[in-house]
Amino acid sequence: MLVAASVVFLYYSIWTLAMPFVDSDHPLHAFFPPRVWAVRIPVILILLGSAVVGSFLSVVMIRSNRKKAAKAAAAGKKKA
Repeated sequence: MLVAASVVFLYYSIWTLAMPFVDSDHPLHAFFPPRVWAVRIPVILILLGSAVVGSFLSVVMIRSNRKKAAKAAAAGKKKA
């Protein structure tokens, strides 16, 4: 995973930091998507990650509230 992360970081760094200084007709540009995706991809990943984390937290909170409600109902039945 460290190697994969390093490769992705190196590729993205070259794409965003070095490629603007390379002529647009250079064959090296064939290895990289258009520069507009250098912004779109991270934004999409951040939104997707936030949605996953938010969904996970929502599910955990809903389940926790259900357990508390069930315990309160069971305690109420024992008293009666």
